[in-house]
Amino acid sequence: MKRQVLFVHGAGQGAHEADEKLAASLGDALGTNYEVRSPKMPDEDSPEIEVWKGRISEELAAIDGEVVLVGHSVGAFVLLEYLSEEAVEGPFAGLFLVAAPYVGTGGWEIHGYALQKDLASGLPERLPVFLYHGREDEVVPFEHLALYAEALPRATVRAFDGRGHQLDEDMSEVALDIKGL
Repeated sequence: MKRQVLFVHGAGQGAHEADEKLAASLGDALGTNYEVRSPKMPDEDSPEIEVWKGRISEELAAIDGEVVLVGHSVGAFVLLEYLSEEAVEGPFAGLFLVAAPYVGTGGWEIHGYALQKDLASGLPERLPVFLYHGREDEVVPFEHLALYAEALPRATVRAFDGRGHQLDEDMSEVALDIKGL
């Protein structure tokens, strides 16, 4: 049976289409033992967090067994919101967050949204968490990575020189970490 990966794309006009290149890169790097699911999230132009969380619930309900969660940009933020604030049943193999915007003090201030102060305690116990960010990210400031590293002290942090928001459409490092679980 193939290991299941749920990839949640970012937000904005054409985000799913742009992030399909990331999902394809991840699938190629993981190989035939993995299945990468990359559903189009509702209203990607103006996402509503609760609606996206509902879609994630639907996707997880359709997957048997352990799942790897990968989020890019706003998709990463929504996955964190979902896992830290909902009574979610796994099993989850790991959480991989790429170019995640930090929403709250020091990061983006979005009215009505902020990650909980003790973010790490809201996540499932023993869930491996990985953070990835390009130093040349033109969308989410690189400084957001440090905010997440502080909020999630057990997370593995990977910073990439010369790479932007889409990590140059290369998810090979993420795939290596997934395979290493």
